[in-house]
Amino acid sequence: MNEQPFQSEYDVVIVGARVAGAATALRLAHGGLRVLVFDKGRYGADTLSTHALMRPAVQLLDRWGVLPAVEEAGTPPVRKTTFWYSDGDETEVASIDIKPRHGVDALYAPRRTVLDRALVDAARGAGADVRFGVRLDEVIRDDFGRVSGVVVRDRNGVRAIRASLVIGADGRHSRTAALVGAAKYVSGKYATATAYGYFRDLPVDGYRWYFRPGMGSGALPTNADETLVFASVSRDASSSPSAVRAAFVESVVASAPDVGAALEGATLSGRMWFFPGMPGFLRQPWGSGWALVGDAGYMSDPITAHGITNALRDAELLSRVVLEGRPLGAYQLARDHYSEAFFEVSDRMASYEWDIPTVQQYHRIMSREMNREETMIANAVPRLGSMPRGSLDMSAA
Repeated sequence: MNEQPFQSEYDVVIVGARVAGAATALRLAHGGLRVLVFDKGRYGADTLSTHALMRPAVQLLDRWGVLPAVEEAGTPPVRKTTFWYSDGDETEVASIDIKPRHGVDALYAPRRTVLDRALVDAARGAGADVRFGVRLDEVIRDDFGRVSGVVVRDRNGVRAIRASLVIGADGRHSRTAALVGAAKYVSGKYATATAYGYFRDLPVDGYRWYFRPGMGSGALPTNADETLVFASVSRDASSSPSAVRAAFVESVVASAPDVGAALEGATLSGRMWFFPGMPGFLRQPWGSGWALVGDAGYMSDPITAHGITNALRDAELLSRVVLEGRPLGAYQLARDHYSEAFFEVSDRMASYEWDIPTVQQYHRIMSREMNREETMIANAVPRLGSMPRGSLDMSAA
């Protein structure tokens, strides 16, 4: 896919071509900018993920014209979310139907092999130059210290590329963030360790979330008639992959007995996945000639399964600021406005130092915050075909 040579200069270079990077490339390329987005990995490769798309994420995919590709890949629509709250003696079940709102009548939990491809294909279709197998070596700075490009490396060697804006979308261990010196100004105290796998012959009716003091689990329908089943515990309880994997079935049975019982007749597809946990953070997301989006700039604990939704939302917020020629500080203000309360709740949930009434209150706060995101998207994000084209204002970068 990388047959054509790089151009020597682009309006925007984006490091990382997964959810956040590909979505940002789509928006900026559709807005008329010359965009290069590259990734060190392979096109369509799988990756660790929380999978579940919340309504704001589905709204954005719909408005960007990407949702049909997700549906056509056989991603099952989710029209019910059920929460199981157990203290060991009693269990309370809360089932919520996904009612049509803001043009969305279902949720989805696509495999990343589906979602990432759909976004990359849409970005390429919008005119972005998309490359894989390309690594970031260094950022280029001008005589005033402003970031003005990147040095990249692929199988053909090393190349310097100039850009008016460099965007890091290269994950929680972002090399871009390290090179530009982006500091964390909010850090979480807690983290969860999670194991998950994809199972055949284990159907579920929508999203299922299970909470019990000290542990949590869930089951989500995904592509190929498989169900993602996960279990998580406090990272302090055990951070080793072997220990968490060994406790996977035990945790599922204890917190989600109906899913635990079904595991006996189900077949694991592929391997088990493991995330050892990492405290969340908010990094400074912009500076002179650069910006960060997705987990590179903001990561919350996966216990709230909001990571993809955050990434898509922030891709929209950053792209809009760039295309409208506003100062990049406006992006930070908007991102933090929709992130701070959710980040705090995610961190408190990751502590597992809660009882059932407390975690139910956390979920009410999460619902309120998602409603704010939904309203913002409904009021401010038109469909891609009706979005005005923009131009990069050098003063904004």
